Amino acid sequence: MVFYLIGLGLGDVEDITVKGLNIVKNCARVHLEAYTSILCYGLDKTNLEKFYGREIIEADRTVVEQESDAILNGADKEDVALLVVGDPFGATTHADLVLRAKQQNIPVKVIHNASIMNAVGCCGLQLYNFGETVSIVMWTDEWQPESYYDKIALNRKRGMHTLCLLDIKTKEQTVENMMRGRKIFEPARYQKCSEAARQLLTIYERRKAKGEECAYDENTMVVGLARVGWDNQKIVYASMKDMSEMEMGEPLHSLIIPGETHPLEVDMLETFRP
Repeated sequence: MVFYLIGLGLGDVEDITVKGLNIVKNCARVHLEAYTSILCYGLDKTNLEKFYGREIIEADRTVVEQESDAILNGADKEDVALLVVGDPFGATTHADLVLRAKQQNIPVKVIHNASIMNAVGCCGLQLYNFGETVSIVMWTDEWQPESYYDKIALNRKRGMHTLCLLDIKTKEQTVENMMRGRKIFEPARYQKCSEAARQLLTIYERRKAKGEECAYDENTMVVGLARVGWDNQKIVYASMKDMSEMEMGEPLHSLIIPGETHPLEVDMLETFRP
């Protein structure tokens, strides 16, 4: 018997591979991971159940990270699948699940699919020119980390493009509700390109004030991407300052800071100017 990790792709129920679909139809139990990405209009639980013709068990962050045995339970006796938006290894959480399964001598098979990590090529920047990917977290008044700046700076020094994955907050609790054990969650929040650009410009101003040579400034050209793989995908090529004021619409958003560009890359980027 096998534990399957199956990628769903980016934007529609039909994005699942034929192999993945056949496995889903024949598994004894199918779980849906629902927090490292979001389920768009075509990838919600109801539409998936209708398309697959079977029950889907939704697994939130608590289940995947802290109660993974509930997913793996019985996978040594019957086929069990976990569906993941994008590609199964787009988040480290799923590597942990694989390790847990192997520790229990449960065979694991992965069915890959498109993810933001390769779909960003839609903007025209060549994938092999990307450096280390960074995650930009939402700031609060008390917590404003800048560690991702150093990775961006290193990529820029090497002439490499930087893909910035923007923060997602789902099923977050206030400290009070957490301490009182109340299952009350804050509204979901998704970081936008404009918010990420404003944070990056704030870091630029802070570094500039210290006399540092900065990796970018307000005139640096960046690429904003929204809803990649969806029917209403949007791509904009603009300055960091203009991006900080740009409305890209509904989530999910990603931001790219280009490095050195080939003339063909430039020609493609120019088609996305607002």
